[in-house]
Amino acid sequence: MSSLGVAIIGYGLAGAVFHAPLISAEPRLRVAAVVTGSAERAEQARRDHAGVRVLPDADALFADLSGIDVVVVASPNRTHAALARRALAAGTAVVVDKPFAVTSAEAAEVIRSAEEAGRILTVFQNRRWDGDFRTVGQLAGDGRLGRVRRFESRFERWRPVPKSGWRETGTAADAAGILYDLGSHLVDQALTLFGPVTTVYCELDSRRPGVSTDDDMFLALTHAAGVRSHLWASAVAPLLGPRFRVLGEKAGYQVHGMDPQEDALRAGRRPGDGTPWGTVDPERYGILGAEPERAAFPTVPGDYLAFYRALADAILDGAPVPVDPGDALAGLRILEAARESAVSGTVVQL
Repeated sequence: MSSLGVAIIGYGLAGAVFHAPLISAEPRLRVAAVVTGSAERAEQARRDHAGVRVLPDADALFADLSGIDVVVVASPNRTHAALARRALAAGTAVVVDKPFAVTSAEAAEVIRSAEEAGRILTVFQNRRWDGDFRTVGQLAGDGRLGRVRRFESRFERWRPVPKSGWRETGTAADAAGILYDLGSHLVDQALTLFGPVTTVYCELDSRRPGVSTDDDMFLALTHAAGVRSHLWASAVAPLLGPRFRVLGEKAGYQVHGMDPQEDALRAGRRPGDGTPWGTVDPERYGILGAEPERAAFPTVPGDYLAFYRALADAILDGAPVPVDPGDALAGLRILEAARESAVSGTVVQL
């Protein structure tokens, strides 16, 4: 059969670097249309994808959806919910980049729209397929750590000079700031591993001049299962902590550095290009054990393509979607509680 046509709304970092290369690497999908108001990005899309239809705005796309089976919403956060609802009403499957919406109420509306339309809806939580996160999941699931007591996770960067753009100068109405950006990934990973959360405590700060939203975050979650998740995201960390530190009753696991897939995509690589994908060198393996016995533990390869592979399975074969939008709704409720906690300085009960 012919491949499914995919339209990408937004061709910035998310659309051009994360979504388009992965869509192109899945043989059952193809980038059929790109929506961008930037002449420079329009030319980039034409170079990247032969025969792609480039449109100046979402209205032009929805006026003619011929050949489009899937709409990927990779536009600024504040537009996610409205565009997703339009695409669902038009009869396409929908992928929404994180964060799913600005508020949990918006997210719930999108989910209702998908149910009423009988269309597939999912959320691009690609960090579920980071190699180091997959390794943590393996260790937590096979008993080598014993019962996990504490889960520490970090996305830290050293960017003392801010970049321009809405992510750093926007407001809560834009879902700007590091809580809704990197925090969306951190929360989703914690929920994926350890399930529902009962309490939330958060500290948010704006550390750099000219930044109007949060660029430094600490978030503490208590899971119903008893695990405590401590999550950090920062643009102002001159010394980077471990990416993961997981402490169990029998052993712990600690790993430094970032999953290599983002850098590979930024460099123009794609899964299946003939060289190993998502792997790290042995010197970057994490450490597993309990003092004094500890040893390097091989990192499971990362696999971002799994998201779009699962999406094609869901559309063509009725398989489950790669990310249940209900999971993203639960994550948004935690992000909202985190903002409430940061303002009040208190623990918020869910």
